[in-house]
Amino acid sequence: MAARQDPPANPRLDEAARAGWLYYIAGNTQDQIASTLGISRQSAQRLVSLAVSEGLIKVRVDHPIANCLDLAARLRKRFTLDLVEVVPSDPNSTSTTLGIAEAAAGEIERRLRSEEPILMAIGTGRTLKAAIEQLPPMDCPQHRIVSLTGNISPDGSAAFYNVIFTMADRIKARSFPMPLPVIASSAEERAMLLRQPMIQTTLALAERPDITFVGIGDLGPKAPLFQDGFITEQELKALQKAGGVAEIVGWVFDRDGRLIEGIINERVASAPIPSREQSLVIALAKGENKLPGIMAAVNRRLVNGLITDERTAESLLDA
Repeated sequence: MAARQDPPANPRLDEAARAGWLYYIAGNTQDQIASTLGISRQSAQRLVSLAVSEGLIKVRVDHPIANCLDLAARLRKRFTLDLVEVVPSDPNSTSTTLGIAEAAAGEIERRLRSEEPILMAIGTGRTLKAAIEQLPPMDCPQHRIVSLTGNISPDGSAAFYNVIFTMADRIKARSFPMPLPVIASSAEERAMLLRQPMIQTTLALAERPDITFVGIGDLGPKAPLFQDGFITEQELKALQKAGGVAEIVGWVFDRDGRLIEGIINERVASAPIPSREQSLVIALAKGENKLPGIMAAVNRRLVNGLITDERTAESLLDA
């Protein structure tokens, strides 16, 4: 199997290539393809036919997305993940959101198109913000969106990368923000804030979402928690010394996926990361700086879904 290097230009052909790969290479039935892509069986059949008529299917899937699909299948098998999407890498870009933000927006939109009510949990971060900003206006009164993180910065202003309000404005669904600081000033303050009845309602929702989208923040010199003013340089160094490699909605963990004791974790006001037994928890992340965190998250089942790019996928498989 091989892929051309020219970038895809037609979203319909992208879907046809995906359906063709699932049918001819992965051996899925049309019913399985329909379930995977969230479409009807008839639409799946038409996509497979389109892949053939457009010449995408020969002995291989002759399309740039073919390598991505192969990497996704290998990641899914290697780390026992329930959902993986790999997007093409742009060798000339240093962006940490390009490609995966668009893919995440597509996945979020696909879920929101469902007529069946769903409860969606949302984290925070640059990639999620970039994804939410690409959602089309939608009217989704049947769905509920709950934030996993507080939305107040240390100076009292609104946290810039908290996306719950942007999302609520775009999709017209019932939304449940977490009106708390991202990190409390003390463990005692955190405990007091989390006891409030309004917060208890939001935390209860955050325990049982149907699907969850989160970012993974690294703990390097430009760690988002540090750059955005939520932790000090001294706290960042303490987390690094304690073995911290990354964070999800503020919870810092080490290479083995274990939460770091003390330092800031005792003050994080976020809801716990939803259970992977009850929710599809999808991480959006790519790049060399995030590799240790992504590896820990997928290897130790902090998440059971991943949207990333080719270079990151290859690095994960080579690790």
